[in-house]
Amino acid sequence: MARRPLPRVVSSHPSFVRGRDFTRTVTDGAADVLYPLINIVRGLRRQAAWARGWWAKTPKDRRNPALLLVATAVLVIALLPYGPVLGVIAVMGSAAWAGRDRAPATKGPSEPETGRLQSLYEALVPYLSDPDDPRPLYAHDSSWEGAFSEYEFDDGRLVRLHLKYPAYFTDGEPESRARVEQVLHTKAGRGREYRFDWNEEENHLTLTALPPLATGIAAQRFVASPGETVLGFTDAGAVQRTVPVADGEEVRDAPPIVWRTGPRSTEPHLLALGQPGTGITTLLRCFALQALAHGDVLVVDGSGTGEYACLTGHPGVLAVESGLAGTLATLEWAAHETERRLIAVNRARQAGRPAPEDVRRPLWILVDRPTALTQLAHAEGRTDPQSLLDVPLRHGRAASVTVAVGDQLDAADTLAPAVIAHTRARVVLGPLSPEHTSAVLGAPPCTTQSDHMPPGRGYARLGSGPVLRVQVPATPDPYDEETSEIHRQAVLALLPAAGGSACDGDRPEPVRLAKCGPVAATAPAPAAREVFLPPTR
Repeated sequence: MARRPLPRVVSSHPSFVRGRDFTRTVTDGAADVLYPLINIVRGLRRQAAWARGWWAKTPKDRRNPALLLVATAVLVIALLPYGPVLGVIAVMGSAAWAGRDRAPATKGPSEPETGRLQSLYEALVPYLSDPDDPRPLYAHDSSWEGAFSEYEFDDGRLVRLHLKYPAYFTDGEPESRARVEQVLHTKAGRGREYRFDWNEEENHLTLTALPPLATGIAAQRFVASPGETVLGFTDAGAVQRTVPVADGEEVRDAPPIVWRTGPRSTEPHLLALGQPGTGITTLLRCFALQALAHGDVLVVDGSGTGEYACLTGHPGVLAVESGLAGTLATLEWAAHETERRLIAVNRARQAGRPAPEDVRRPLWILVDRPTALTQLAHAEGRTDPQSLLDVPLRHGRAASVTVAVGDQLDAADTLAPAVIAHTRARVVLGPLSPEHTSAVLGAPPCTTQSDHMPPGRGYARLGSGPVLRVQVPATPDPYDEETSEIHRQAVLALLPAAGGSACDGDRPEPVRLAKCGPVAATAPAPAAREVFLPPTR
């Protein structure tokens, strides 16, 4: 017989409603007050259940030694000062831990996450399916569970996805890969950078959302040996080395991209391209500050905006030129200096002696926007400044001469063939299309680009190595009014003092350029230093 419901008059009576609310309030209050006791009782019950299970599984021949061991422990606790009290506290604490609420772990994605995965799966169907496949892995009426083996969400956003694709998919063609990557980038969420790891052997693809690179690392003394220059910082798993850096008020380890120069380097020269305001000048200024610790620097500022005025007059800075006449004189001297170093190295090797100290001291030639000076030279009918870089680029590796050229991507067509051919270390900064990045670096970018890229963000590739994300250390012009005081002091602290620094005590006297002629040099002793002048044609 079905139970008859209470009369409506009784269930809706005001006194009955007030009593029910009062009872619920008292029950909730008692549960809150007695929650610790309830938790301990629940823990004691679970411990007792565990003890009964353990006793049942213990063999009979081991029960007596176990009881003896427990009795001995109880006796020792009882004989110790405050032993029983400490024992009770320990039992109550373990019971409280065992009786805590254990929320069941959620298995599988939530409903919004399931909808996102299904939408992503259906978007991949046109690109990873074939009508002739009898058992398609991707089909419009199928589910994502068979194709997506691993996934991870963070605050409702997809951060990692591991998927399988059919073996007939043309994963060896860049166009096919680009289509799939574009779909995944769009459906997984814009505004972030994603890395795609293709496993052609097992037909697997892993999508990973990368965290943004830190932009708070300013110019500073990086832990690097002579001949090593820090281009910037990249992802933690991309390189096998970290250096301590000061990021604001915090000192932490960061993974650097280290560019090795000198006679043992396979990429002795560098080319950096980017759009205006993306950090090309900042990168060259960072090179200058690092090079001054162990070498001499020549700076050519083709833009003529005075971005390198902070280097003028400091030890190790041979010249900072922005005009066409001064640039031609400086670069012609650099070409002759490279030839002089080669002759000195050759003579020393033939005599079985080490190379002179002034030859082994690195010489850096930093050229910012040479194409602007090229246009000016063509208009005046004078020598192209880029042609004077041919000798340092070809023979600078053996003579400890490093050339770093920075320019805008729009003017890349007017770069000299020697500059393009001999700069095997490449850097691209700013939001560029994958086609432009591939044309400069010789390989496609390793990740997708975000909608907003801060200054100094881009990609770097050293020779035939992998393409890496890079964030250039903040090295602004200290004389700029918009530069913060922290960055201004950081840059000024790296400039060598007029009297020299502690690390420059044993270095030879640097070369001094004369303003009156294209080729001029002085040295501590004429016998130890001679200037090579090419024959007149």
